[in-house]
Amino acid sequence: MDFLRPQTWADALTAKADDVDAVPIQGGTDVMVEMNFDVHRPGALLDLNPIGELTTWEQLPDDTLRVGAGMPYVRIIEELGDRLPGIAQASRTVGSPQIRNRGTVGGNLGGASPAGDLHAPLLAAGAVIEVESAARGTRMIPAADFYVGVKRNCCERDELIRAFHVKPAAGPQYFSKIGTRNAMVIAVCSFSIALYPGEKRIGTGLGSAAPTPRRAYAAEEFLAGVLDWSGPLDDRVVARFGELVADAASPIDDVRGTADYRRHALAVMAKRTLGWAWKDLGNNGKAA
Repeated sequence: MDFLRPQTWADALTAKADDVDAVPIQGGTDVMVEMNFDVHRPGALLDLNPIGELTTWEQLPDDTLRVGAGMPYVRIIEELGDRLPGIAQASRTVGSPQIRNRGTVGGNLGGASPAGDLHAPLLAAGAVIEVESAARGTRMIPAADFYVGVKRNCCERDELIRAFHVKPAAGPQYFSKIGTRNAMVIAVCSFSIALYPGEKRIGTGLGSAAPTPRRAYAAEEFLAGVLDWSGPLDDRVVARFGELVADAASPIDDVRGTADYRRHALAVMAKRTLGWAWKDLGNNGKAA
């Protein structure tokens, strides 16, 4: 096995172009597990750790946050938790403290597992993924278009994930996850919600409930159409929202849970997170 260690982003793109099968590694929390269990034995590893820019974030002139793909979860929690609460909440549920210190959103995106914890809040927040190749330059891909199959994303073979872009929260955001225990567990299913009171809009994200992470578009449209943003939350509206979120899923039966249980759990999480978010919002259309 070859071990490639470029020192700059340009060198990394060149190395990936020269060997499109080289597997990028930074935290290694997924890649090394697969190697240890002989699930995947790549011919080359492309170590991105020397590239410091991948571990930084910045606020762009339009207020969008550009977060490097190599930012570990613990720094997202500590440095961006107030601006990206849904993503930070999901980051807190990832593995153990050791994993959160090493694991990255870029690794979650690269692996594209339906059960990846960060996918649902990225979808709900309307994130855009920045990828790049030496031959074609940069592409900006909405998170909703990024996932194309089980553990498959839309990156071309010579592309690397550089960052994700997302606006700071414009209203309450919540992430909820069901697992077979309280910590260090792969999600049976997960759900994320983001409220945009200024636009009278809702964002959602479902995890571990379909072949790919996905949004519940019908649930978003229903809620945006019936919510009284200046009044109390109608229980019938909440119940219907939960039903529509469950309808958006296409889960399977596996060792972690049945498809029916996942649909039920998604409906419950959707109703609860909406309630939490509405309580934060208050009854005047502004965050409490």
